[in-house]
Amino acid sequence: MKTNEEILERMEEDIRLRGLANGTRRSYMMHAELFLRYTDRPAIELDEEDIRRYLNYLIVEKKRTPGSVNTQNAALRFLFGVTLNRNLNYRQIPRLRQVRSLPGILTKDELQRIFENASTLRNKAMLMTLYGAGLRLSEVCKLRVSDIDSDSMRIFVNCGKGGKDRYTILSQTNLEILREYWRQYRPNHPDGWLFLCADGSSYSNYRMVQDAFKSALKRSGITKHATVHTLRTCFATHLLESGVDVCKVKQLLGHTHIQSTTFYLHLLNIDPKIKSPLDCMPKKRGRKPKSTGEADA
Repeated sequence: MKTNEEILERMEEDIRLRGLANGTRRSYMMHAELFLRYTDRPAIELDEEDIRRYLNYLIVEKKRTPGSVNTQNAALRFLFGVTLNRNLNYRQIPRLRQVRSLPGILTKDELQRIFENASTLRNKAMLMTLYGAGLRLSEVCKLRVSDIDSDSMRIFVNCGKGGKDRYTILSQTNLEILREYWRQYRPNHPDGWLFLCADGSSYSNYRMVQDAFKSALKRSGITKHATVHTLRTCFATHLLESGVDVCKVKQLLGHTHIQSTTFYLHLLNIDPKIKSPLDCMPKKRGRKPKSTGEADA
């Protein structure tokens, strides 16, 4: 491997051999190409200082978010550590600390308003399936007709995030809207995709689902910030609020780590039965505190 083109080809091969997801492959390859274009030098001549300068450029000049910079960092660690077989000093290229703020949550009434304001029956079916089964955007786009198991009332998620298969729940309401959608649209594709793109040549693309959600949100008159992923967040939060065990919610969401699921516990409404310890302190009768400016006796 001498030229950058040969190195990139080897990197793609390394990614393929490790069975990383297609999304990860595309991301790593794109970020590696951007880095090599920025340095404009052969990769075999580069080191930690070049990585530091590039990451600092992304932070200071390009104003990239910590998550975006960390993704670039991971891609370069793979390029150097795996493809170039170099021992990097990772203390010199640390990952940025990310502050995870709590996402917004929609009430069930607000969700119903969004579904009712979907522009088409297909869009309504997609949005209700996202919420009803707790699916990711990529997962609802790539659903097949055969993934809907009405006998067992479950939905099969084929090759979800991290390349993992799983089952999630199929609600009766979800099944009814999908049957209504099927009767009206009759999706017919050789690969069996449930929700098709505009010309029917493949599964629905991400932008189409995102636009459908934004349009329904606007027509509903809801001013809260929300995205397609908010529907999945609401699914998890509402299940936990109803008393479903966190481990079962983890399984339905397809999380690898329980910490990813317990994060949703921060979004739960506080039980009104829980009292602050301040309210449990004994009441004592004594002198009232002096008002501001009151002189000492």
